Amino acid sequence: MRWKKQKTRFCQTLGHPKSGQAVAETLGKQLDNAYRETIRGLEENTALLLHPANSSRNFAISSLDELEEPDSLTQLRREVSARLPRIDLPEVLLEINALTGFADEFTHISEQNARADGLTISLCAALIAQACNIGLSPVIDPSFPPLMRHRLSWVMQNYFRPETLIRSNARLVDWQSTVPLAHQWGGGEVASADGMRFVVPVQSLHSKPNKKYFGRGRGVTYYNFTSDQFTGFHQIVIPGTLRDSMYILQGLLEQETSLNVTEIMSDTAGTSEVVFGLFWLLGYQFSPRLADIGKARFWRCDPKADYGALNSLSRNCVKPAQFIQHWDDILRTAASLRMGTVSASELIQSLFNSNAPTALGKAIAELGKIPKTIYMLNYIGDDNYRRRILTQLNRGESRHSLAREMYHGKKGELRQSYREGQEEQLGALGLVVNALVLWNTIYMQAAIDQLQAEGYDVRPEDKARLSPLIHEHCNFMGKHSFRLDGLPPSGTLRPLRQPQKLELMAA
Repeated sequence: MRWKKQKTRFCQTLGHPKSGQAVAETLGKQLDNAYRETIRGLEENTALLLHPANSSRNFAISSLDELEEPDSLTQLRREVSARLPRIDLPEVLLEINALTGFADEFTHISEQNARADGLTISLCAALIAQACNIGLSPVIDPSFPPLMRHRLSWVMQNYFRPETLIRSNARLVDWQSTVPLAHQWGGGEVASADGMRFVVPVQSLHSKPNKKYFGRGRGVTYYNFTSDQFTGFHQIVIPGTLRDSMYILQGLLEQETSLNVTEIMSDTAGTSEVVFGLFWLLGYQFSPRLADIGKARFWRCDPKADYGALNSLSRNCVKPAQFIQHWDDILRTAASLRMGTVSASELIQSLFNSNAPTALGKAIAELGKIPKTIYMLNYIGDDNYRRRILTQLNRGESRHSLAREMYHGKKGELRQSYREGQEEQLGALGLVVNALVLWNTIYMQAAIDQLQAEGYDVRPEDKARLSPLIHEHCNFMGKHSFRLDGLPPSGTLRPLRQPQKLELMAA
């Protein structure tokens, strides 16, 4: 009786029919429409080359041409960058905390509400030590109580936990979405997922070997999620290089920001029917970049349908009876994922690793063949769709590049033995990167506002191609200083640099 009520609510929330037969009919029509839409666009689709039926590949898609950068975009980047104030990384954290109060989310492990004097400075210093991978020595000041070694060690032991880092990070992500410029980049509905590899040169059970990424050593994958507003809204530390697709859905379900992500992009790994089926069940669009789609299998529901030039492509038939029979169990599994009673990575791992797949696993895979084929038809039929995926993946890769620059200490290696320590250090890295992204976005907005006030023609399409992942104006190195008296007055920003004045001085 309880599941019947939950089933009704779950189906209403995600728009699924209660009947497996109705699901088969609805998806069958959507798949048929996708084939016919692709057929209608074949003449204009110069990127798609269909191969003969006896070929080892079904088709080929030409690579996307590199987008031209108009002079107006190049000039806007130069003008905005020239106006950003020079700043040290500690100042970024202190200023962003004054704006957002993210440090308030770091609570004592004992749940005591009392805050020690100078706690914000201690927290920011500890974050720098972790995010830059430099240890405490460069941030210690024996003459200043908030920066004494014993204070910083106490803060890291009592305030740094995955839950406090997650809550603090959520404040930054949510604040980013209030800056108008961020909405030129996206509305927060689209994201990408990708992993950074870190060598772990110390003994650790939470690391594994992989010659390609770690040489003769062992390491972990820092799997993180980047929104279309350039913020990192969730991360998972994975031992070694386990199949990434197992964690994509988990990241979406676990994230605690206000972003309403409905579409996620990833690299080629993880394009199985099971993953597509689970994404569809939970109301997400899975949009991976497909490196070798020419060899992929396309499916159809109607064996008699005439898809013209695509008939040879669509030789394989879905067997809806397999998922109709298990529809109730499929819904129950999806509801358990939605409510968090089962881990997505553990569920998918069990479905992938089983030598004899369960009936439920086969049913979800059979269901997933339909949304996967619909996606692949859209992918091969629309250059703009493929470019949108590439653009978002490039944002994630650029964010990784910034994180690598910031995480410069100790050869960029992760020297935490235990999973908790690895999660805390890489969580600190993600948080500090987000703080810099937010700071950059705020000051880029101010620079654009100033340019427009001066009569500069700022085109919306150029603003949409700016990036807050720049860091040439921000110093990550050296002995760090944490001076609250250097912050701008509350509610104000630092003065922007004036390129014209600098040019006159140089002359």
